Amino acid sequence: MHVGEASIPRALRGIYCAPMAKNGLPILDFVVRNYQNFNARSVRDALFAYWDHVHKGGRMYWAVAGAMSSAQLGITLAPAIRQGLVHGLSVTGANLEESLFRLVAHNHYKDFPDYRYFTKEDDTRILDQRMRRVTDTSIPEDEAFRAVEKILVPMWKQASEKGERRFWHEYFYDLVLQLGPKHFQGDPAECWLLAAAEKNLPIVVPGHEDSTFGNIFASHVKLGECSASIVKSGIEYMGQLYDDYRQLSKGRGCGFFQIGGGIAGDFPICVVPSIKYDLEQKVKPWAYFCQISDSTTSYGSYSGATPNEKITWDKLTEKTPMFVIESDATIVAPLLLSALLECQSSPDEASKRIAESRAAQKKSLARRR
Repeated sequence: MHVGEASIPRALRGIYCAPMAKNGLPILDFVVRNYQNFNARSVRDALFAYWDHVHKGGRMYWAVAGAMSSAQLGITLAPAIRQGLVHGLSVTGANLEESLFRLVAHNHYKDFPDYRYFTKEDDTRILDQRMRRVTDTSIPEDEAFRAVEKILVPMWKQASEKGERRFWHEYFYDLVLQLGPKHFQGDPAECWLLAAAEKNLPIVVPGHEDSTFGNIFASHVKLGECSASIVKSGIEYMGQLYDDYRQLSKGRGCGFFQIGGGIAGDFPICVVPSIKYDLEQKVKPWAYFCQISDSTTSYGSYSGATPNEKITWDKLTEKTPMFVIESDATIVAPLLLSALLECQSSPDEASKRIAESRAAQKKSLARRR
């Protein structure tokens, strides 16, 4: 049964009838209307500050941990890269390769929505099917790992013969750009690796050895088929990041948007204090910080550390806009990116809507005082 607005008492309409989206900004308006408290408020405020920063010429650096590529973050991250909302990346080796797997083997993935109820025997059957489960989905061994291996290993061997040295991601950039539509099973518009490669986006892959292709590369080095020196080290990644950060932080500065914790986040955020203390050179602090994480604050946990702790390491300052969203990144990140893409398509209208929301919040706070 449909209940029309006219049938609802006037005093209750603001509760039961969310306003229609204004100016073609349905997701932004949804956030403005509904995200008032708790983690929702953090999402709203982080979104507003993100848009303020990039709309005024600032840049944003993303750190992506976990298995976000297998969770298809590329659906929103790829267009955000192409639309200039993301300007640099730090990703795990797993996220790097799994973005490629989703592009070339998407139709062969299997989903397991009932994974919580699996027995050891159930997972053994998945192993026997040559699938590698990641929570509720699985990567196909032959169509993903082995198919990519046939292209990537010859690239490593050729580099070994020529004595070439490259960063880990550069091999993947070249590979994904070489692929044609005949290799695509996933939508190339939803492959963040392809989007980043097309823009030659600054990227670091710290700890890339801890990935499937890191293991595969190690095996070929052990067998004497490749030289370990063809892949530049993590130390060289930091050296490159010194230069990348100087460029990214020009003007209004560079913000830091982090999903999860661990090395994907800790490695790049350290570039600021390292330039300041180790190189003994002037550097701008990070201009914004937001982390989406389900890790609770605990003793000694980097993933669960509050942003204030980073002030003591000179990564952030007391004036840095800081946000912590304690939630599931697979839910929050696509929502936030979708709202930002709306803002990018209608920048003046979005800025006006955000200003109206802030004015209403300020007025409400004034009444309470």
